[in-house]
Amino acid sequence: MSDQQVVSIPAPQISQLELHVVGISPLIVHKWSAKAKREILEKQMKKAKTGKEAKKPEQDYEDSMYRMSNGGGCGFPAIGFKLSAVNACRLVDGFPMTSARQMFFVLADEGDLVKIYGEPRMREDMVRVGRGVADIRYRAEFPEWSAKLRIDFDARVISAEQIANLFALAGHSVGIGEWRPEKDGDFGRFRIE
Repeated sequence: MSDQQVVSIPAPQISQLELHVVGISPLIVHKWSAKAKREILEKQMKKAKTGKEAKKPEQDYEDSMYRMSNGGGCGFPAIGFKLSAVNACRLVDGFPMTSARQMFFVLADEGDLVKIYGEPRMREDMVRVGRGVADIRYRAEFPEWSAKLRIDFDARVISAEQIANLFALAGHSVGIGEWRPEKDGDFGRFRIE
């Protein structure tokens, strides 16, 4: 005879929270272009290098954006918003990032993108690549931007207020996109409206 133990697993209390985030610093986006992916693959496959192509600033700018289909404007990866909030856990005692990864999910509006409200413009930046070689990058920047985040969470393990506070901390201290505070910049910061 063996003793059987009954395990009780409470049902999750899946809830949804909508947060309206408003940029407090410009958002710089930089999607990997098909050309960049091809060049990386060719290098890994040890294919012979071809000569450098002439820079096409307008094309680089267009390729840097996460386009929504059917002319629906631009987006930003939903996972980028989630990772911003997860990384903000470093600033909260007793709230491990490993737990946060499982507690909530940012839902995409289309594909894996959250719609960004705002008008992009082209920016030109001097950057250092490889072994300190200077290069010029053309990317999209949203000087004024906002987004509506829909967040699924289990109310048994985290509250709507805790999530809102975590995203507020993320917007202030971590940010999203290129040159965000987490990556030595001050772009991509946001506040909860």
